[in-house]
Amino acid sequence: MACVASRYLEDGKVLFAGTGIPMLAASLAQKIHAPRLSLVYEAGGIAPDPSMLPLSVADSRTTFKAICCANMPEAFEMMQKGIVTYAFLGGAQIDRFGNLNSTMIGTDYHNPKVRLPGSGGANELGSLSWRTLIIMNHSRRRFVEKVDFITTPGYLDGPGARERAGLPPGSGPAFVFTELGIFDFDEDTKHMRLKSLLPGVSVDDVISETGFDLIIPDNIGGELKPSMEELQILRREVDPWRIVLRRGDKEVH
Repeated sequence: MACVASRYLEDGKVLFAGTGIPMLAASLAQKIHAPRLSLVYEAGGIAPDPSMLPLSVADSRTTFKAICCANMPEAFEMMQKGIVTYAFLGGAQIDRFGNLNSTMIGTDYHNPKVRLPGSGGANELGSLSWRTLIIMNHSRRRFVEKVDFITTPGYLDGPGARERAGLPPGSGPAFVFTELGIFDFDEDTKHMRLKSLLPGVSVDDVISETGFDLIIPDNIGGELKPSMEELQILRREVDPWRIVLRRGDKEVH
């Protein structure tokens, strides 16, 4: 997921990175094809050059060799000023319009089935950055018809909804990255659309793990397997301490 997502990060852009796999993907992109990709972290680190992968968006490594050690309000003001190209986020639930839930599972906010970590800066990131990138595991309990709580707005309930809510025109989710495929959003309906499949995955695999009707185009692309260069850089340079990579060990074993 990190390798494939990194290929979509463009050189010279400004990225507001979330904790975990977004950091992996961003750092990998910087080392391979996007050396001028500038990362902004929620606690105020702007364009750092950390010696090791940060543990979180508030880790002191996010200010190592940074061009500016700002504070949280200044970091968020960059989005309000239109400086930030991409926000890179995860979530517990997502629906067909790209709305994300990281707040609670259930129907009663005060008595949920599961209380999740909450927004942090995810609402502001998805509201004010020009484009939102989303990375998460793919299953029917995550890809749902309607999220239990909108923590981070996608296209809300369809075309024009973001603009009616006062969010920047032209902003919204761009891509969703999972272990099954990559998804974008139809320009007219704002419904999620299958863009490409990861190696070894079929369209039926994707449909069976999605709790709503995806747009399935006639021609679907396929992503290349992670190259040896990508894997070596990811394991030896980006995360040799396996801060994030070790989470995948549990899933494999």
